[in-house]
Amino acid sequence: MRVIAAGLLLTGMMLPMAPSAYAGETISYEVDGSAYEGYFAKAQSSQSKGLVVIIHDWDGLTDYEIKRADMISDLGYDAVAIDLFGKGNRPVELEAKKTETGKLYKDRAAMRSRILGGLKEAHRLSSGNVMVIGYCFGGAAVLELARSGEGEDIRGYVSFHGGLATPEGQSYPTDTAPILIAHGGGDTAVSMQEVAALSGELEKAKVTYDIEVYSGAPHAFTVIGSDRYQERADRKSWAAFEDFLETNLGD
Repeated sequence: MRVIAAGLLLTGMMLPMAPSAYAGETISYEVDGSAYEGYFAKAQSSQSKGLVVIIHDWDGLTDYEIKRADMISDLGYDAVAIDLFGKGNRPVELEAKKTETGKLYKDRAAMRSRILGGLKEAHRLSSGNVMVIGYCFGGAAVLELARSGEGEDIRGYVSFHGGLATPEGQSYPTDTAPILIAHGGGDTAVSMQEVAALSGELEKAKVTYDIEVYSGAPHAFTVIGSDRYQERADRKSWAAFEDFLETNLGD
């Protein structure tokens, strides 16, 4: 099944949405006997520079992650947006979003299993090294994967305005791949105290990391079209991400 997705450019200024010349495709796969539905955008270059796996926000895999996947494919990387909620489960109401994320926050083993199942499917579509990125809930899921040490061929992790707290009993392995944290200074959902605590944990584990804080940016500052969107923080965090990609995953 082909999906026509909107594309956008984040270089210097936001441009109006326009149909992408390179639409990706919906992918279906199974994890532990349950159906999941993701999205694959092949690198728009003669040879892919690597694979970027995207983990969605608390409303499931939507057009937002599809847009980001298309943007990444335009940079020369294969992009796969994976699904942690299940095929057809895209919560709209606030309570439904809280319920779906709450299930996985309470069952970390299930969260890791779904992430690893998505990674397995992504590896089937694109071989080679991987970077895993996520937004909000997806950012927390990215760090869950990083702490597990279970991902294969991972060269970096990126969290955009994601949850940063480490559950009791967990820690970061010393061989964890580099981590980039993009955080809003005006985020009232994830405090600067949590940012500082994460920095301390990563220092203790001797993990390479970068934390960028964008003044005044609220939680979910990259969500285009929302009342929380901040163009300056979105542009700067995307530029930091591109640099991180080239440093850790580029050919």
